[in-house]
Amino acid sequence: MRDQYGKRYRRDERPFGHEHHREEHHHRGGGHRRKDHPRGGAKTFRRGRAIEFLDRLNVKRATLKQQLETPELQSINPILVGELKAVETIINEFTQLFEIHEDEIKRHDAPANEEEALEKGPGEEE
Repeated sequence: MRDQYGKRYRRDERPFGHEHHREEHHHRGGGHRRKDHPRGGAKTFRRGRAIEFLDRLNVKRATLKQQLETPELQSINPILVGELKAVETIINEFTQLFEIHEDEIKRHDAPANEEEALEKGPGEEE
């Protein structure tokens, strides 16, 4: 390791003037400690990921419903019905387990919906 002047030293040695480096280290701006942060950052991130996964499950459910209405897929209708029931069961269990409510899903989707509206431009519809 090197000190501020480029002189080499070992980890167990401290360069001149840094005897209490760890104990007296202060960050700019009045200190930046973990306790200064609001709690829940990682938890909020994980919750967002859970809501994104729920969105994927809802897309799968919508796709299965669309496939049920497709005439070419009538021969596998019983299989599609079984998959749809399974996906709906997973969605119900997932929302109960993570206590996700519809208003959370709508808040999570709001930024994505705004981006889609901006991409389409004014006056364009789906």
